[in-house]
Amino acid sequence: MHLSFLEILAAFMVLFAIIDIPGSIPIIIDIKSKGVIIRPARVTLVSLSILLAFLLIGSPLLGVFGIDVSSFAIAGSFIIFLIAMEMILGIELFKQDAYGSGAIFPIAFPLIAGAGSITTILSIKAEYETINILIALLINMSIVYLALRMTSVFEKILGQGGVQILRKIFGVILLSIAIKLFLTNTGIILPNAG
Repeated sequence: MHLSFLEILAAFMVLFAIIDIPGSIPIIIDIKSKGVIIRPARVTLVSLSILLAFLLIGSPLLGVFGIDVSSFAIAGSFIIFLIAMEMILGIELFKQDAYGSGAIFPIAFPLIAGAGSITTILSIKAEYETINILIALLINMSIVYLALRMTSVFEKILGQGGVQILRKIFGVILLSIAIKLFLTNTGIILPNAG
């Protein structure tokens, strides 16, 4: 067990970008406008439980299917790449299911703890210590909780344009992360990479 501030920061940034709570605020506001009651504590705890389960037992679960973490990380890099393209280009590649009960679905799953977040948890586990990912995850879930409690405040501060700018910025960061995950887990070394 090795605590590393740089690993915590890197894992935090990756998870923050993939969870994309700033980008989810307009969706959450839309769900609230339809009369759905959102319970921030419950949504956050369910999201955390899902992501913790994959952090702690994701690798053994993959082992049942004969998949190693590096292979999963490569597959994850493709999903992260596609999510980044969604954010940068403003297109929808992954369809959101019809909104149901707002307490858990669709906010806790799949909006916060969706395929991208789960894949990212397993992918970065190939590069970072579990304890550092856990700390980064807890910090992210604290931010998710605060964001869920203050969605209307964020809407006023950022405005629609501000939310869109954040999505583009985090999209480019995610694109870079996807490429790095792919290169690291395939062993490809780029010329001039220093």
